[in-house]
Amino acid sequence: MTADPWPAPRVRDPVDVVVSLPGSKSLANRALVLAAIADGPSVVRRALRSRDTLLMAAGLGALGSQVDTSGDDWVVTPEPFVGDATIDCGLAGTVMRFVPPVAGLSTGAVSFDGDPHMRARPVGEVLVALRTLGVEVDDGGRGALPFTVLGTGTVPGGTVVIDASASSQFVSALLLAGARYERGVDVRHDGKPVPSVPHIDMTVAILREHGVEVDDSEANRWAVASGPVRAVDHVIEPDLSNAAPFLALAAVSGGRVTVRDWPEATTQPGDQLRTILALMGCEVTRTDDGLQVTGPDRLQGVDLDLHDVGELTPAVAALCALADGPSHLRGIAHIRGHETDRITALATELAALGAEVTEHPDGLSISPAPLHGGVWHTYADHRMAHAGVIIGAGVDGVLVEDVATTSKTFPGFAGFWSSLL
Repeated sequence: MTADPWPAPRVRDPVDVVVSLPGSKSLANRALVLAAIADGPSVVRRALRSRDTLLMAAGLGALGSQVDTSGDDWVVTPEPFVGDATIDCGLAGTVMRFVPPVAGLSTGAVSFDGDPHMRARPVGEVLVALRTLGVEVDDGGRGALPFTVLGTGTVPGGTVVIDASASSQFVSALLLAGARYERGVDVRHDGKPVPSVPHIDMTVAILREHGVEVDDSEANRWAVASGPVRAVDHVIEPDLSNAAPFLALAAVSGGRVTVRDWPEATTQPGDQLRTILALMGCEVTRTDDGLQVTGPDRLQGVDLDLHDVGELTPAVAALCALADGPSHLRGIAHIRGHETDRITALATELAALGAEVTEHPDGLSISPAPLHGGVWHTYADHRMAHAGVIIGAGVDGVLVEDVATTSKTFPGFAGFWSSLL
């Protein structure tokens, strides 16, 4: 077993490694949802085997689909959603938000719950939207887990106005199931700017691959036409957000890290690491193997609006704490509703190790300061664990509490990380 807290390996010399990453959780879970409501069997190839994806597979299986996860390629055979079911969301926002709109197509009572912290994560906008579209939901007025979707086998659908400023997943959740609704779904956002828009682009792209008609020609409006969902086999791209700690290793050590099979074109927000690391002084190039990052002699501070790529904030903040100049990370108020309040968690943990950090409502300011060892708490958040190991690579004596939380998107992360150093 891995020690807890886990001594994060310190890098002493420039690294020179090539790594292959597990598949994208975001792509895999979208592919699984569409496979479960498609017109025939399909295969999700190179599926990420992690807690989040296994919870998604189990949830869709509880509804009635057959999801064979025994091999590297997962076979999904749609079946009618008949009877009552219980869905464990764990800490997976995609399960909590993507499965209820699908559960409306069931003929039973589908109950949702998850880990204790999930009861604090926002989902109320999805539940209100489902009621508007004709789905009965019993949430006891909480707008949060636990809740029950009372399906009737069909969903009328239609137009719905939501405030998706807390999570782009609110939009994606409704779009993924919309083609199976009698009138499709026309989702309109009214509120502050939607965060993580690349994730909505990812949803729209995969829907079109399944032959679903999507109109996103107007700002803050996405319309999915009622119609068939074609069965499509998917090969899942590497999880580019999971590349953050590995590419950061090049930045911290002044060495070189290559991530294999980096796609030429992608909707994944993690692709923005190329731009962010270049701004911090890294050399970023494409090779025959993938994406190669070479670290600088001195890391530069940055002023970044991470609104569209908020999930990268923990890794970027860790690098900023190791940089030679001040940094400002803005536009990320929504990440307070992620696996934990990531802004407060980062400010707390960085300050505990000596960083000069100021917490703002929508971000962080970080100035150069000598860092020291200590326990880095993860709050059951895999991205916080990634931030901890990045700090540990550059600072002696960092102990990462509950590093096993990385299994959410990267099973065996701690052993793999240690093997590189």
